[in-house]
Parts: sequence; C-alpha cells; structure tokens
Amino acid sequence: MPAMSQPDFVVAIPARHDASRLPGKPLRLLAGEPLVLHVARRALAAGASEVWVAADDDRIAAALQGAGVRVAMTAKDHASGSDRLAECARIAGWSEDTIVVNLQGDEPFAPAAGISAAAALLEESGAEMATLSTPVESLGDLLDPNTVKVVRDAAGDALYFSRAPMPWPRDHFAGGRDSMPPGGHWLRHIGIYAYRAGFLQHFTALPLGRLEQIESLEQLRVLEAGHRISVGLTPEPFPPGVDTPGDLARAEERLAHA
Repeated sequence: MPAMSQPDFVVAIPARHDASRLPGKPLRLLAGEPLVLHVARRALAAGASEVWVAADDDRIAAALQGAGVRVAMTAKDHASGSDRLAECARIAGWSEDTIVVNLQGDEPFAPAAGISAAAALLEESGAEMATLSTPVESLGDLLDPNTVKVVRDAAGDALYFSRAPMPWPRDHFAGGRDSMPPGGHWLRHIGIYAYRAGFLQHFTALPLGRLEQIESLEQLRVLEAGHRISVGLTPEPFPPGVDTPGDLARAEERLAHA
C-alpha cells in the first residue's frame, strides 16, 4: 500500500486548567517542565504549519512563552475540548478547508508520526473526520470502560465507538471472561482527531447525540448525525496519556528510563 502524501495541517491543543481528575493539569511538572510544554513539542515535531494551544488561564500562556507556539485565550466554560478548539479556530482565522489536528493536552509522548498520520488520513479518505486506533492486547483493556473500543467497516470507517468490548466474543465469553479471546479483532481508540476547520464548527454546533450521552463519547455525535469518521492504525505506539496523579508518576518514571 503506497504511503499517504502529507498535506499541510495545523495542530490545536486544548488546555483546560481545572481538569476534574488532575487540577492544574497543563502546568503539572513532568521532568521539571509543564506538561503542556511537552505536548506542544510533540506537535512541533510533527511538521505542523502552526501549533496553537487553546488555553483558559494566563498561567498556561506564560508557561509557553518562547516555545514557538501560539496561544488562544478561550472561555473557561466550554463543555469539551472540541468546543474550545472551535473558538480557537475562530480566533486563529483558519479557512474552512484548513486541516486541524486535535491533540489532547495530556499526551506528552504522542509520536510525531501519529500526529501527521491523522492529517494524512483525513486528506486521503475524504471523510469528515479521521482518528487512529491500535490493537487491544490485553483482557484488562478489553474489559476496561476507560479504554474506548472502535469497530470499523471494510473501508476503514468507524461503525461505532464504545466503552464496552466490541465486537462481543459470544462463544469465547460463554465459557468465562478470564482470558483474551483469539483472533485479534479488537481495536482501542486513540483520542486524536483530524477535521477541517469548517467541519469543526459544524460538529460543535450539532445538538448532543443520544448515543453520545449514553456512552459519554462525543465522537458518537458525528456518527449519529450521519457523518464519516475514518479510522487508521497508528504508525507508532501512543503511550498512555496523563489524566490522574498516578499517570503523572508513571510518565515521570518513563522519562527517567528513556
């Protein structure tokens, strides 16, 4: 399969100061530097034409001075990172066709190749949205509701995202749920998204979807509204992000052994 050509793209990083599970998350220190600075460097390494951080606190902007990224000061009351990026896009003045990669602000180890792959997949697929996935390798991840699973159709578009094991291995689980089913049919969703700036505005203006509210997964709003999400395999592993104090400690240990 020929390699996908690399289109021009921008990276936007939502950075909310008062995260519920890790307050002050963007400014938490990792190897002596703010977490958001590590994420910004990953975006810069991916070859984006611009990197923006959509912040809600002046301290985040101060932490990024001299880092080579731009900061959009956005409202504190956005319901999601996508809503924050929609405001960022308006501040930045991107054209409707601009490819925007939404890199979560808690991904200090996001591989540059994965960031650029999301942009290339959007261009190549013609879908309204693109995202990445990787095989589920453990029973713990398959059963963990915090590990989001995705099922694709034959063309690589998402059929559904769920916190539940999908597809459900009926025969295997009929005998117990103490081992990983064979076959390698399970994909873990990686929470990186690419879309054009015009679709980002459309997506965030849609009413909340019924499925989205049940699963607490905003990408289901896109599918329920009848739009395509192309799902590719990440070219390099995405190590776990930082969402809790324990995650931060593990990230610190990872850097210490790098």
